[in-house]
Amino acid sequence: MEGYKAPQRDAMFVTHELLDFQSHYQKLGFDEASEDLVSAIFSEAAKFSENTLAPINQSGDEEGCKWEDGVVTTPKGFKEAYQTYVEGGWPSMAHPEEFGGQNLPYSLASIIAEWFSGANHSWAMYPGLSQGCMETLKAHGTKEQQEKFLHKLISGEWTGTMCLTEAHCGSDLGMLKCRAEPQEDGSYSLTGTKIFISAGEHDMSENIVHIVLARLPDAPEGTKGISLFVVPKFNVSDDGEKQDRNAVSCGSIEHKMGIKASATCVINFDGAKGFLIGPPNRGLNCMFTFMNTARIGTGLEGLAASEASFQGALKYAKDRVQFRSMTGRKNPDGPADPIIVHPDVRRMLLTQKAFAEGNRALAAYCMQMVDVTLYCDDEVAKQTAEAKLAFLTPIVKAFLTETAQETTSYGMQVYGGHGFIKEWGMEQLARDTRICTMYEGTTGIQAVDLLGRKVMGSNGELLNVFVQEVRDYCNSLRDNAQFSAWTNALNSHLDEWQQVTMDIGKVAASNPDEIGAASVDYLMYSGYVTVGYFWLRMAVKAQEQLDAGSTETEYYKSKILTTGFYFDRLLTRTRSLVSAMQSGADNLMSMPESMFAVE
Repeated sequence: MEGYKAPQRDAMFVTHELLDFQSHYQKLGFDEASEDLVSAIFSEAAKFSENTLAPINQSGDEEGCKWEDGVVTTPKGFKEAYQTYVEGGWPSMAHPEEFGGQNLPYSLASIIAEWFSGANHSWAMYPGLSQGCMETLKAHGTKEQQEKFLHKLISGEWTGTMCLTEAHCGSDLGMLKCRAEPQEDGSYSLTGTKIFISAGEHDMSENIVHIVLARLPDAPEGTKGISLFVVPKFNVSDDGEKQDRNAVSCGSIEHKMGIKASATCVINFDGAKGFLIGPPNRGLNCMFTFMNTARIGTGLEGLAASEASFQGALKYAKDRVQFRSMTGRKNPDGPADPIIVHPDVRRMLLTQKAFAEGNRALAAYCMQMVDVTLYCDDEVAKQTAEAKLAFLTPIVKAFLTETAQETTSYGMQVYGGHGFIKEWGMEQLARDTRICTMYEGTTGIQAVDLLGRKVMGSNGELLNVFVQEVRDYCNSLRDNAQFSAWTNALNSHLDEWQQVTMDIGKVAASNPDEIGAASVDYLMYSGYVTVGYFWLRMAVKAQEQLDAGSTETEYYKSKILTTGFYFDRLLTRTRSLVSAMQSGADNLMSMPESMFAVE
């Protein structure tokens, strides 16, 4: 987005003031990740986002990717931006030194990933898709596979993909048909077609390493018969050098509503040489070891769009003059007042701000938990972090992307008719962000995962672990009258959250459809309460900074005022969500299929 500014100040507030990342890094052994180093990294990442990525965002959307005879050409400037990204050392930040990485924390790389996506969603997907590939090899690859592929993936010379779904199976991977035949040399010959492969083919790196789900000849049916393979576009020698072309080709690219500068490919494997990763028939188990980070990454894309849309709408609302304020002229020397004086424009802007900043705090908290699961030696702390992540990940993925649909829509609405015009960039944000609720598991899939697998599957234990953290925090503010209204509201929601959960569990015992019927409303309810917790924490921290004499009075006061807006106007949306959940499954399932017909 032209004019995009990386939210450095807010990122520093969330990480170093609210969540104390400095102590967090020291506990995990990242002594070099000082506040000064983090600030320097943020500064350079902001320059790259604002000066390199943002200027080619709109032009990339207009030009799109080109496909001809299996070759994909990215828009003008994309290849050069990627080379700048590699030269800056950005791909290697959070990877081990033994493979050429900088051994910095996962969370540090993830925080700035928001900015890359906010500046240019399509471009950010190319290096972003490499992360899943690298994490798979790091976690489950053999030493030989790691030596063969990781050095150049981590340096950014090569990129990676995840080849999961097929045309007939969508998210139901148990139906996939891609097959892998064992060969005498220990490799496998893969045959089949994968669809929706982001960054599956492009001109930005000299090799592309695909992580592919496929079936062995004797594999059982369903998800228990899926194995995982590494399949490079160009074969690779034992010492990691590119060789001849493998039997992997791009059959076409999709013509999409948004992210048009990101190549979404049909990838054909015609007897391609690949290598088994992990145990046979355990491919999904291997893949799920990094699924939390992949889903948090998708949530970050929603967050990035909310921030970018807010920035554009705020600037426009301050500049655009229309009508007079209901309480008297605010711009007496002009023909009308800036539209930011009108209550409904304020409602939209504050909704954008509340979701962008509240969701950023939730995402950063989850990044902290990922750090603990990756680097902490304390098994108890690790298990607690894993439990919180298991519960919060579907909320981050779905709530941050669903609220992004609202915020990007408001971005257009603030502009009025101009928001529907390409030149302003607001409609592109809405188009680009629409995919985020769909990939990495739709909102419905995330919701069933949260309510069915995580909450009901743990007999409420995962919910209660997080609820207890929030309740303890509210109790710590018992004697603070300034925040009593918000702590009381949050405590009431915690009681209701647990009660609604028990009520759904009771009716679901006799009718499993009750889980599916309540799940999306349950997830959104969970999201509103969770983000409310982080807004309360931000308000308390802001007041502490004001009491300590901070000169950034407007910044901190805006946190407190936005907390009030969130509790009064956004958290109260839970009323309708509870009503919908309590209405049960009958109003969804009682109509016979034949009555859906249009005649």
